[in-house]
Amino acid sequence: MLKAMKLSTLSSLKRAGVFSLVQNSKWRRDRLLILAFHGLSLADEHSWDPSLYIQRSQFAARLRLLKQSGCVVLTLSEALQRLYAKDLPERSVAITFDDGSYDFYAIAHPLLRDFNFPATLYLTTFYSSYNRPVFDVMCSYLIWKGRGSTLDLEPLIGRKDKVVLTTVAARIATTHSLMQFAYAMRLSASDKDALLIRLANSVRVDYDSLLNQRILHIMKPAEVQALEGVDIQMHTHRHRTPIDREKFVREIEDNRSSIKDIVGTEAVHFCYPNGYSNLAFMPWLNELGVESAVTSVPGIATTRSHRLLLPRLVDTSALSSLEFEGWLSGVSNALPQRLVTRRHRGLVNG
Repeated sequence: MLKAMKLSTLSSLKRAGVFSLVQNSKWRRDRLLILAFHGLSLADEHSWDPSLYIQRSQFAARLRLLKQSGCVVLTLSEALQRLYAKDLPERSVAITFDDGSYDFYAIAHPLLRDFNFPATLYLTTFYSSYNRPVFDVMCSYLIWKGRGSTLDLEPLIGRKDKVVLTTVAARIATTHSLMQFAYAMRLSASDKDALLIRLANSVRVDYDSLLNQRILHIMKPAEVQALEGVDIQMHTHRHRTPIDREKFVREIEDNRSSIKDIVGTEAVHFCYPNGYSNLAFMPWLNELGVESAVTSVPGIATTRSHRLLLPRLVDTSALSSLEFEGWLSGVSNALPQRLVTRRHRGLVNG
């Protein structure tokens, strides 16, 4: 109901010329739209988790709209400097990508170069050097791929239980069981990968094919180095934000050190993994010299935005072209927003 009302309202406003009026206003010039993307489908990832993955055609359409709307696309570093200096060009936009998955290298980067758009990439680095599928998301993906199966948990985690994976609830519970087992047993990265192989065999998924396609892989260091027009910034080393100062600081320092080893620059901008921010992080980030941090809270940044709590528009498969255009103009910022949870990522479809 909310979606239909929003589309109807946006359509009426566009026909009435409000989009054009707002996007050319001083109000819009004083604001920065930070776009957030996570991944582009190499195969069927957009069907598995449309809140994280979009198709190549949708991303290309977004870039065309940016060009047609006359938006000025800046790197996040330049955009924030000019925002707080009150020196933004008209219709300013910054494009950001989270995680640094291989699909960015294979699909997003070539498209960005075609349009001559810069981007900021928040790179999580552990799985860059250990280049195997990311454990948590691959657990979810494999269970979704095997959603017509009955899974015997005993050979996987020692629990005498057979789960029919046809329901969302069953897939959520099973994924959580596997992740909790890995955490409780303190499995190493190679042990987690071995568990994924056993899981894939159990649900009759060709794991070697997924490896060959590099699905749910982070880019290798050499691939990160080959990127042009992309600013590499921080997303923690292990994609986690512990509520413990020592562990939190280690995540940032390991991430920053790894990025410097890869690209030779000192990262100063940060993205909260899973969009999770906590006020306890603020002084720690300040101590570490972090200049900005972005969230997953929808909105357009202004000079009043806290540098460590910057809003972004997270693009998803469900976001229509009209809604996206509304955000470029600034009109959508005035409409009610629904926060998207990523707690059960990849489990709700099929």
